[in-house]
Amino acid sequence: MADRALKVGIVGYGHLGQFLVEKIQNEGPEAGLQLAFVWNRNADKLRDSLPKELILHDLSDFTHRDTDVIVEVCHPMIVKEFGVKFLSRAHFLVGSPSALSDPQLEQDLRTAAKQHGKTLYVPSGALWGGQDIQKMNDSGTLQALSIRMSKHPSCFRLTGGLLSDWTEGEGRRVLYHGSVAELCPIAPNNVNTMAAAAIAASKLGFNGVTGEIVSDTALSDYHIVEVEVTGPDGFTVKTVRQNPAKLGAVTGNATYNSFWSSLLEYLFVLFQSAKVMEEGYIYVDNSGLLQKVKKKKKNT
Repeated sequence: MADRALKVGIVGYGHLGQFLVEKIQNEGPEAGLQLAFVWNRNADKLRDSLPKELILHDLSDFTHRDTDVIVEVCHPMIVKEFGVKFLSRAHFLVGSPSALSDPQLEQDLRTAAKQHGKTLYVPSGALWGGQDIQKMNDSGTLQALSIRMSKHPSCFRLTGGLLSDWTEGEGRRVLYHGSVAELCPIAPNNVNTMAAAAIAASKLGFNGVTGEIVSDTALSDYHIVEVEVTGPDGFTVKTVRQNPAKLGAVTGNATYNSFWSSLLEYLFVLFQSAKVMEEGYIYVDNSGLLQKVKKKKKNT
């Protein structure tokens, strides 16, 4: 991919973090990638899985590692606490875009990316048709966007004990229906797909995109994500994504490979940007995608 391997730091070692670490270890050399570090809130979980030189015990010490890209796959609070710091040293892939429902945080991250010549990237994850949504948004034809996410109750991680009283066999229960902005703090680990959609649909934004989460005890083998896009003159598109998932799993199986593909695509673009930077270009984020911006020439 490049003259030297791009060094990737992984922040979070849950199911998705483990998947990405294994992919980089097994397929990274061929793709031009190598691990810079791995951090997890509980470092004991890493000791039997990784060489000790790759384990980062204190996340603040990431500044001591030579890192090209930092990938967050743990919790929105990490994005809030470390996102700007990450962007001062490396490109940043946000795996918990529900954090960006905080408009001030989003603005701070965008400012940091531009200030330091880095990129802020949001992968599509389980969102189907994200690029089409963004095209409609950019052309001014996107009028409405709604997303329903249905899962077995054991798969939700909700604040405030919202689903603490569920019982097996109770069937279907609508937990929330309203703006994605208000939903993200309630289900920060479950609605990253909706957050990615709100970023793609930037003219509607988190307040303008409608989200619904549904608990359904019949969904023991998969998650369902339904997206409805509305345009002018009666134009509508509805998609239904059935994603195999184990009981208790926050993330569906197909999302892992989708995330890996997004990471590879992102790193490839970064490699290409390194070439054009010599011609006076940098890359900055534009609603989760990368946009080429010409740098001003210095006065001679």
